[in-house]
Amino acid sequence: MRRKYYVLDVFTERALAGNPLAAVIDCDGLDTSAMQKIAAEFNLSETIFLFEPHDPVNTARLRIFTPRAELPFAGHPTLGAAILVGELRARDLLRGQDLSVVLEEPIGAIACVVRHRPGKARQAHFTLPRLPSRVGMPQSSDRLAAALGLSSADIGFDRHVPSIYSAGTAFTFVPVATLSALAGARVRADLFPAAFTPAETAHAFLYTRECVAGHDFHARMFAPTLGITEDPATGSAAAAFAGVLMAFEKIPDGNHALVIEQGFEMERPSLIILSLDVEKGVLVEAQVGGAAVIVAEGHLDL
Repeated sequence: MRRKYYVLDVFTERALAGNPLAAVIDCDGLDTSAMQKIAAEFNLSETIFLFEPHDPVNTARLRIFTPRAELPFAGHPTLGAAILVGELRARDLLRGQDLSVVLEEPIGAIACVVRHRPGKARQAHFTLPRLPSRVGMPQSSDRLAAALGLSSADIGFDRHVPSIYSAGTAFTFVPVATLSALAGARVRADLFPAAFTPAETAHAFLYTRECVAGHDFHARMFAPTLGITEDPATGSAAAAFAGVLMAFEKIPDGNHALVIEQGFEMERPSLIILSLDVEKGVLVEAQVGGAAVIVAEGHLDL
């Protein structure tokens, strides 16, 4: 059977940057094992499979796979899916207005908006289906630093210390004092599994306030247990990062938007927009957004 697929670059306004995403749209007859094998064949950080929704009021349902595992939620697959669905189903409508898309994922239904942007790359944002929460305590800074090829003096800045937060997928957040130290980080395969444990939190999101391109934070993400040596842009980590910001920054009431730059060390520059809505010192809503471009399409003969 021939199965149509697309490849998008997400969190970028131009091709061959951002985070690549494979999207298979002809999924009839594919079981979990087959989808996992296809994701391994593409060997991108994530591959999605689009289905008709369980609830007809929603737009589509998707399943998300890394080369090694299925995820309940991920950011760049959600944005890429929303933009692709908008292009395939409502291109004419998008020429004149924004488009609302609701995607069913294992974590729940996610509300997305695809923006009308004449002459520019498509851009979308989604509202977090679950607000971030602290889900554990990390290992010591010494162990984290050693597992990342850093020194303990490199860990932490201002009020920021290592933490673990999740907005659907858990990440160990490691603040790094300088951009130069962050650029030199690398996974120590012999030390990483013991330092980033348990397995469900073994996703290391490193960040610093020093930036390459004048944004708010610079980041890198390593998840070797998922088959991701390094990720060019991690929307689900940005979602959980909202909890980190509420814990360690003094964020006043109101609406705030900041930009996280990622992927620069991989020559896949990516820009993730994180928006926070704070009331009486409490995060009441957050959104993750960014642009994406379709760069390829083809068929799988399976």
